[in-house]
Amino acid sequence: MHNRGMNAMSRAQTEFLRARLRHRGPDWSGIHTYQDCYLAHQRLAIVDPTSGDQPLYNEDKSVVVTVNGEIYNHEELKANLKSHQFQTGSDCEVIAHLYEEYGEEFVDMLDGMFSFVLLDTRDKSFIAARDAIGICPLYMGWGLDGSVWFSSEMKALSDDCERFISFPPGHLYSSKTGDLRRWYNPPWFSESIPSTPYNPLLIRESFEKAVIKRLMTDVPFGVLLSGGLDSSLVASVVSRHLAETKVARQWGNQLHTFCIGLKGSPDLKAAKEVADYLGTVHHELHFTVQEGIDALEEVIYHIETYDVTTIRASTPMFLMSRKIKSLGVKMVLSGEGSDEIFGGYLYFHKAPNKKEFHEETCRKIKALHLYDCLRANKSTSAWGLEARVPFLDKNFINVAMDIDPEYKMIRRDLGRIEKWVLRNAFDDDEKPYLPKHILYRQKEQFSDGVGYSWIDGLKDHASEHVSDSMMMNASFVYPENTPTTKEAYYYRTVFEKFYPKNAARSTVPGGPSVACSTAKAVEWDAAWSKHLDPSGRAALGVHDAAYEDSLEKAPASADPVSESVFRPAHGESLAKTVAPAAAV
Repeated sequence: MHNRGMNAMSRAQTEFLRARLRHRGPDWSGIHTYQDCYLAHQRLAIVDPTSGDQPLYNEDKSVVVTVNGEIYNHEELKANLKSHQFQTGSDCEVIAHLYEEYGEEFVDMLDGMFSFVLLDTRDKSFIAARDAIGICPLYMGWGLDGSVWFSSEMKALSDDCERFISFPPGHLYSSKTGDLRRWYNPPWFSESIPSTPYNPLLIRESFEKAVIKRLMTDVPFGVLLSGGLDSSLVASVVSRHLAETKVARQWGNQLHTFCIGLKGSPDLKAAKEVADYLGTVHHELHFTVQEGIDALEEVIYHIETYDVTTIRASTPMFLMSRKIKSLGVKMVLSGEGSDEIFGGYLYFHKAPNKKEFHEETCRKIKALHLYDCLRANKSTSAWGLEARVPFLDKNFINVAMDIDPEYKMIRRDLGRIEKWVLRNAFDDDEKPYLPKHILYRQKEQFSDGVGYSWIDGLKDHASEHVSDSMMMNASFVYPENTPTTKEAYYYRTVFEKFYPKNAARSTVPGGPSVACSTAKAVEWDAAWSKHLDPSGRAALGVHDAAYEDSLEKAPASADPVSESVFRPAHGESLAKTVAPAAAV
């Protein structure tokens, strides 16, 4: 959406920019014009495909809303709005009526993933909001002519806006006050240390509810299955409960699972084993290093970042999404978020105490919209595929982040590997969710698990395009977030070609990282500052395969230095640093 001086060119420009987002919603296009305000939408029809076209309205069309996302509790919310007349079966229409009933303070009632812009024509005010974690992307921009813009992706703002930001997750913008305020205030946000004892059944039940509610679909769906713990649990819970859902009556109770990797990669082998155990219709997809390299420019255009880890993992996901969409599937469930909530990354082995462990998980969740959420949403949306992430369910996060972090700590003396609290919650001898060796399999990062030669191939490719003299002058060419490896430099040049404005590069974070850590966690181990690499293989000596080796020995694959990920230390700083989510 944008608002600006009214003329025929403005509508034409809105139509032109909306076309840049057509990949996100190829099923239908909608536009609403009111004086100098324009709301445009590209629809991916998943719930109520026949009547839920957008923009959506209240009864007299005085409230107009355009939404990207899913509202899982829409039926419950509708039941409490007895005096309202609903025109469609769309889950998103409830937003217009909630605003009519409660004004701006309704956003926390929504259970789902969303970014939306709502126009109240009665006083020509508007609001924009983004879901709690930032699963759906959203950007906000300002034009020199006084116009205000919102878009799901940066590419629709980069021409007309002098400045734009990634809209902070869990925030609302109101034109009445002209500022952003945080609507999402869960107990864990303050980062104080919880003391609730670990309850494995509560973890299990709340996660099962999170998965089941995400089976709200009127179109075929599947599960992305890497064979690791998180995606395997999603697939297991879906296969256990699919028969009792509405979607099974529409599309059958045979679950489809999808995995991608280089031939012979760890993920392909592990995923097939899980799929065979669960009895899913499994689709094993392959790509070559060259196919991945050939797609890099398109991937960076779509995901709108130059972060090394994100690009490494987005490329296979981008290729997989195209193949999934070609099979007629429009929605997938995925396992993002678990490692942030439970401290699943290998570097968490080095957390010095439960306070540092917990604070790092909080920092990681607050920054998800810049990394894994951005990757999962934009890699799939590039091909009109929607990804849903049950681990980032609002209630499940509250339950999981309320556990005394002592239980999440990696304690080999007690037989607790990373994410033990999650593994143990689904360790059921009577009705097993997964075989024991899969339930307790150690993590591979997605970019590692698709095949170790993938990252090595990327580094070789970058070395062919980036000379030593280019690296020597990197701090002059790119003074902000200076790339420190040839791979990072190469991605930056591609990004700047598509998004040359200063505002664009500021939407991407930077700073030191090891194995996906935040900058703060690099302090946990003195050796890490010498061997920074965003790959999971860089967490020296903590993977089972490395325990026999000495901790002083760095992995052969580690870059001498690599830029990757910085997480803001405190949530309040997010409004100044953030960016990505909604088909507006």
